[in-house]
Formats: sequence, structure tokens, C-alpha cells
Amino acid sequence: MSKKLIGAVSHDSLEVAELRADRELAVEYLKAAMQSLDDPEDRAAGLLALRTVAEAYGGLAAVAADAGISREALYRSLSPKGNPTLKTLLAVLNVVGMRLSVEPGERVAA
Repeated sequence: MSKKLIGAVSHDSLEVAELRADRELAVEYLKAAMQSLDDPEDRAAGLLALRTVAEAYGGLAAVAADAGISREALYRSLSPKGNPTLKTLLAVLNVVGMRLSVEPGERVAA
């Protein structure tokens, strides 16, 4: 028999609420998570972070509609095994009021 905690709030709900309330936190959260996109073993973290930010700034259905893509395509793209196109990433970031940027990194020898 499982017991339900009265007044309990899920971690996801708290995270979404925090990101919605603090835009700067949302930007830093997403910047940190996006670094994981470079690592195939940890790529899911970056995609799920973008999904969480989309939830915080309107919800996935509204973000998908504003980005001009289907809700199902957005769910697939921002899933742990997702592989969004650059067009999808840019559209979602635009809808949530953010943009992609480039910073210097370690140089890879040619």
C-alpha cells in the first residue's frame, strides 16, 4: 500500500517554478546543461534541461505551437534519446526568450 504525502510537491514542479521565477537562474541552468550536448554519454541532460525550461516558460504544447512544430515532435526532440535539429533548438530557444551563443573552448588539434 502506498501512502501519499499531503502537501508534497514533486521535484520537477519545484524546479519549473524556480526557473519561471528567476530568469537569470534559468539562463545559467541552461548554459550549464547545454555543455553536456558535446558528450554523447551525457547528451540527455542538456535536452531534458531545455525541456524543463520550455515547461517553465509556457509548457511544451504552447512552446511547440509558438515554435511552429508539433507537440509530439518537440516531446521526441527533447527526450533523453532525442536528436533535435538546429532549427528546432533555435526555435525553442527563441520562444523562451533565449538564444544560442558561442564561447571559446579548448582547441582541438587538426
